[in-house]
Amino acid sequence: MIFNKNKKDNNQNKIIQQVKENPDNFKKIIQVWYRPLYNFIRRISYFEKEDIEDIIQEVFIKVYKNLNSFDPDLKFSSWIYRITRNQTTDAIRKYKTRPNTVCLDQQDLAKIFKSSLNLEEEIQNKQDFEVLKRTINEIPYKYREALILRFIEEKDYKEIMDILKKPKGTVATLLNRGRKKLQKKLKSKNFLNN
Repeated sequence: MIFNKNKKDNNQNKIIQQVKENPDNFKKIIQVWYRPLYNFIRRISYFEKEDIEDIIQEVFIKVYKNLNSFDPDLKFSSWIYRITRNQTTDAIRKYKTRPNTVCLDQQDLAKIFKSSLNLEEEIQNKQDFEVLKRTINEIPYKYREALILRFIEEKDYKEIMDILKKPKGTVATLLNRGRKKLQKKLKSKNFLNN
């Protein structure tokens, strides 16, 4: 697993170097990052497809303009996710509202609950997923965002720290409290047997 991660980082560094040498190669960054960033925005916000595409366009413009200032000692994925998060937050502020619901599909929910609460055996049908989806939308945004980064986007603590610009202890607290709030809400709905 570590070998694959190092290979992926080296490949990203190679692409960045190619773009710095020839700006026409920027399309490679878009090809690699469009789908993951689209899904990330969809998961942490309530925006429709067109709004998400606008946000991504702004993200890629910022990446293009600031690529020369990117520090190669850092992970590119953390850098681009932080830009995406900031653009999404700005868009939310622009519309003067916080996300009401996030768009998580059954696979996404399964990742969160499998990883953090061992609910795999509790989830028996589509109706259960609807309860889970509504419940995760009820927890505060800051916890939801941390859970999504950790369990759906599969970011490690270091990357989450870079994206959220929070210290490790705060990230751990957000994840722990997010799990507890989720468990408490699920228990109050008699979803958990414990």
